[in-house]
Amino acid sequence: MERISIGDLPAEPYDENLHTDRRELTEPLSLEGVSMVQYTLEPGERFSGAAHAHPDQEEVFVVLEGEATFEVGRAADDDGPQRVTIEENEALRFAPGEFQTGWNDGDDRLVALALGAPRETGDVLIDRIPVLDAAVACPDCGRDTMRIVSAGDDADTDADDQDRDGDEDGGLECPDCGSRTSVE
Repeated sequence: MERISIGDLPAEPYDENLHTDRRELTEPLSLEGVSMVQYTLEPGERFSGAAHAHPDQEEVFVVLEGEATFEVGRAADDDGPQRVTIEENEALRFAPGEFQTGWNDGDDRLVALALGAPRETGDVLIDRIPVLDAAVACPDCGRDTMRIVSAGDDADTDADDQDRDGDEDGGLECPDCGSRTSVE
């Protein structure tokens, strides 16, 4: 048995431009098959910076307080992404490979749990970046989704693996042609 007080955990935002209170529960609870994070979002704050999908992981968001708004689907879909709002004591599941992005579109604080299973996920595919109001496409081959890569993903990075700006600091990579680009 593992017991923790979420309030005692440090607030570690993934990106302070998106949210300021993100509490990782996976390690403190010694979770093996699922990842779990608590978000407290003030009005206008987001869970993540991009409409994304985990091809190998399902995600569930459970609203404990307030309302969460999500855009579900891809920009290239016939009707574009759908907007869905869930309220306190409601949950929303995203299947592996389903694109989504969520935020606090209300006037009050939002507290939600995000769960992902299996715990470890591989690729994260990006469809669009809402804060830039832009869809993502490979600049070389035109594929309409890209995968996130972190700095140092390839220890043996050579000139061909650098992004279009010549940097090796991560960014987006095309799953089809391998082209990399950075997001500024």
